[in-house]
Amino acid sequence: MGQLHGCCGIFLEMTTEDRYCPQCAGRLRDSSVEGVRRPVCPDCGRIVYYDPKLATAMILERGGAVLLVRRATEPGLGLWSLPGGYVDRGEVVEEAAVREVWEETGLRTRVARLVGVFSEKGSPVVLVVYAGEILEGEPQAREEVMEVDFFDVGEMPPLAFERDRDIVAGRLGD
Repeated sequence: MGQLHGCCGIFLEMTTEDRYCPQCAGRLRDSSVEGVRRPVCPDCGRIVYYDPKLATAMILERGGAVLLVRRATEPGLGLWSLPGGYVDRGEVVEEAAVREVWEETGLRTRVARLVGVFSEKGSPVVLVVYAGEILEGEPQAREEVMEVDFFDVGEMPPLAFERDRDIVAGRLGD
C-alpha cells in the first residue's frame, strides 16, 4: 500500500520483496483477505495492498502504418513496441503519453482519444493506450530507443509485448 514516513514525509511504496510491516515492523504473513492472498501483520493487523504500476502508450499512424520504436532497454531489448512508458507519480496520464513519445521519438503529439485500458493477470502493469496525432517533427531515435519506423499492421516486426499487436489490430480506426 505504501506509507508516508513520519520523519521526512517521503512516501514509501511496498513491494512484494518487503517482509516487514511499515507500521510496526512486525513480520508480514500471507493471509486470505476477502478471498485474495495478501500480506498481513499479525502484530498490528495492517493489511498490505500493492499498488499497480501505471504505464501509457500511444498509437500514431501515418498513411495506414503505425509508428513503433525499437527498445534500447529491458524488457524487450532490441524488440519493437508502441512508444510509451511509465507514468510518474502525480503526472496526468495524457501528459505522460505525450512526454514518452517526445522522449523516445522527438515528435510533438497530442492525444486524440482513449483506445483502452489493458492489464494481464499476474502483471502489476496497467497500460493506458491512446490514439494520437503528430503535430510536428520527423521521428528519430532518441536516448531510450535504437530505431523508430512505421510498419503496416499486417507486417509488424518482432514485438517486445505481444499485446501491442492485439491492441493495434483490434483498436486502430475504432
